Amino acid sequence: MKRQKRDMTDRAFTKGYRTGASGRSKDICPHTDPQLRQAWLTGWREGRVDNWDGLIGISGLQRANNASFL
Repeated sequence: MKRQKRDMTDRAFTKGYRTGASGRSKDICPHTDPQLRQAWLTGWREGRVDNWDGLIGISGLQRANNASFL
């Protein structure tokens, strides 16, 4: 049975979250499509907030897995 790929906006959000949680710059956003870029930046912002709040390590990863852009 084949695995279905996740929604691209969800994937962009998750990758942006991980980038923000690791403290990296938002200037490295790889997307040019406006919808995917917005999802990535939204994830990045939430990741930065969680980083500032001290949610790093396991608690941050758990939040990243439960977070959803939509």
